Amino acid sequence: MKVNLWLALQVVLAAGPLQAAIVTNGGFEAGLGGWRFWTRDANAGTPSLDQKVVHSGRQSARVEHRGENDWSFEPSGRVPAQPGDVFELETWLKLESQGASATLCASTHDAQGKAVEWSYGARSLHDTGDWQRVRTRFVVPPGVAQIQPRLIGHGPLTAWVDDYSGEKKASVSFLHPKDLAPLLTIQNAALAVSLNTTNATLLVLDRRTRQSFEQKPLSEDVVLTGATAGRDQIELSLLHAASGLEMKGIVRLDGELPEFTFELAAQGELPNSLRFPHPFASRAGEYLVVPMNEGISYPVEDKSIEPFSLVAYGGHGICMAFWGATDGQRGHGVIIETPDDAAIRLQRLDGKLAIAPQWDPQRGQFGYARRLRYVFFEQGGHVAIAKRYRAHAQKIGLLKTLADKRRENPNVDLLIGAVNVWCWDRDAVGIVKELQSAGIERILWSNRQPPENLRALNDLGVLASRYDIYQDVMAPTNFPNLRGTHADWVTAAWPDDIIRKAGGDWLRGWGVRGKQGEWYYCGVICDKRAPDYARQRIPAELATSPYRCRFIDTTTAAPWHECYHPNHPMTRTDSREWKMKLLRYVSRDCNLVTGCETGHDASVPFLHYFEGMMSLGPYRVPDSGRDMARIWTNAPERVVKFQLGHEYRLPLWELVYHDCVVAQWYWGDYNNKLPMLWDKRDLFNLLYATPPMFMFNRALWQENKARFVQSYQNTCPHVRTVGYSEMTNHRFLTPDRSVQETAFANGTSITVNFGSSPHRLPDGTVIGPMGYRVK
Repeated sequence: MKVNLWLALQVVLAAGPLQAAIVTNGGFEAGLGGWRFWTRDANAGTPSLDQKVVHSGRQSARVEHRGENDWSFEPSGRVPAQPGDVFELETWLKLESQGASATLCASTHDAQGKAVEWSYGARSLHDTGDWQRVRTRFVVPPGVAQIQPRLIGHGPLTAWVDDYSGEKKASVSFLHPKDLAPLLTIQNAALAVSLNTTNATLLVLDRRTRQSFEQKPLSEDVVLTGATAGRDQIELSLLHAASGLEMKGIVRLDGELPEFTFELAAQGELPNSLRFPHPFASRAGEYLVVPMNEGISYPVEDKSIEPFSLVAYGGHGICMAFWGATDGQRGHGVIIETPDDAAIRLQRLDGKLAIAPQWDPQRGQFGYARRLRYVFFEQGGHVAIAKRYRAHAQKIGLLKTLADKRRENPNVDLLIGAVNVWCWDRDAVGIVKELQSAGIERILWSNRQPPENLRALNDLGVLASRYDIYQDVMAPTNFPNLRGTHADWVTAAWPDDIIRKAGGDWLRGWGVRGKQGEWYYCGVICDKRAPDYARQRIPAELATSPYRCRFIDTTTAAPWHECYHPNHPMTRTDSREWKMKLLRYVSRDCNLVTGCETGHDASVPFLHYFEGMMSLGPYRVPDSGRDMARIWTNAPERVVKFQLGHEYRLPLWELVYHDCVVAQWYWGDYNNKLPMLWDKRDLFNLLYATPPMFMFNRALWQENKARFVQSYQNTCPHVRTVGYSEMTNHRFLTPDRSVQETAFANGTSITVNFGSSPHRLPDGTVIGPMGYRVK
């Protein structure tokens, strides 16, 4: 007879708390005593008592935050805890904001008091018309000795808080089965995979190298309640203690390959993100392989990297659905085979960085089965990890080459080896003639032009483009309060065709500062509606304006969204499909060379270039999306260290898709943006065989003409040479990574020296500091 373990846990929970309540004065009847308030920005907010807006009793706490950064409101004092303890937090909230939210959670701390995670068990609430209850339950993870209940947020808002409570409810330790063997093992010629039945972790032995890989439990939320092993698979029965969701897991070897899949299935509500299976622990000397935009590596012992998450369903996360860890040769990679509601979490385990998968709810439910593929490598490092993903991309239909796209639209050839120029000068034709006379011959001109200029640019062999967007729409009632309106806002979409969140409120998008300095936020057009607006706009314009290219902003940068509007509901999978329908319409039906912001590989079959793939999102200059034209004379430390850091960057996108889509810098992070780093940025363009981007007015062009020409000549002819070729290899030639080499399928190799000393190659060639060789 099957035992309902969730019912058993509920019985324990219903028996009442195992100790006294862990929060006092949660109704604020005794004032604000025992509570503390913190803001990152100085003097950005205040807590106060409110006797007019209350949920119960005489008064509530009113939190007003005016800053753009984060804040916290929390009871004083931490609560002792042990791994496996179940805690519940609950509060009633009423919010007023323009898109900001408040989050009920706890920070976790080790025995020495050091923070492990700042927002564990997070449950968020956005704008509300009235009081709403927010509740979270979580299981204390390993390595935690204290918790701190919190209410946190980010951005300006007013929040009323009342009836905040917390209790220690139980421990999940009694749910662990006592009659299972400690290890269950399956194996093939390459791998032996074992399940540790005490904590639901995996131990993998690579039988070719004798190297072992061991998972470490990140939390106690998922409890193994049963397991069986067959010839090539292990079946797991699991309980998500925080939600009560009963899950089934299957670990399955893939024939004799050094690979296995992990599939997780359940039916029912999933109120919060689920991180399972557990991450593999890292070793000293390894680095994480993360396809954030173009790609980055994080040495696992690098203390400067704080834990953070990246979604797999948008350009400002991971742009390809995989991650890995390697010592430069051996290692493992993980392919997310179901990425539409997935993310990854960079976390520290025993002081070293590791990556855990994260499954986000599908419209509040667990939804479809989630699946990962683990691949183990005996050599090849990050290149082997990327190439295995390329094979996966080809298998699922994402790999479509630029050569194939050129056969459909010959204008694609104008893109290959062309510099992307953003210039708002009225005399576009005159400037282009100056550029071409100076030696800058192949040009993607990105700013819109009148028809007569377009015809002249076409005659000059320029790929003429314009900006367009099918995401942000401003309420017309706000127009009188703004300094101006965007010509490409689809005003007809307001309010019926914008995204609604689960609570009915509309999703906030791009913010615009009004005449008095206040902020007004756009709504976000539902992706189901976007293609219809493109059909209304683009053909009518092309009838008189002979563009050969179009840049669609935000579509692949913004995440796949859920929509709860009754007339156009969406899952994230629906969102992705409709975004791709929009891009397919622009590129195929309108026969335009098409670019998009930042980039995501779901769009590779439909697009030709990405603005922003080269620019690592978290490491751009501040406000790069608004203050595009500003030239920075001093480079921020994070830009130097990470954005242009040869010790960190990896050409992962090029190793997978160089022959499919052209990668460019972001329009607020272009080659001449930081003159002190211009030379290094050019070297990255050369090494990766990607074109530069310039942003200037006539005065800046005239003042720096020779430097612009140098940037073009050092990069674009070589980009043209390998523009249709797969990048086959990338190597570090020195331990400090200052000398790197890429190789391409047409036989070209490119070596650059980012260092301050000359480097001698095996054939005797000497590459000087900040120099290069193309062979």
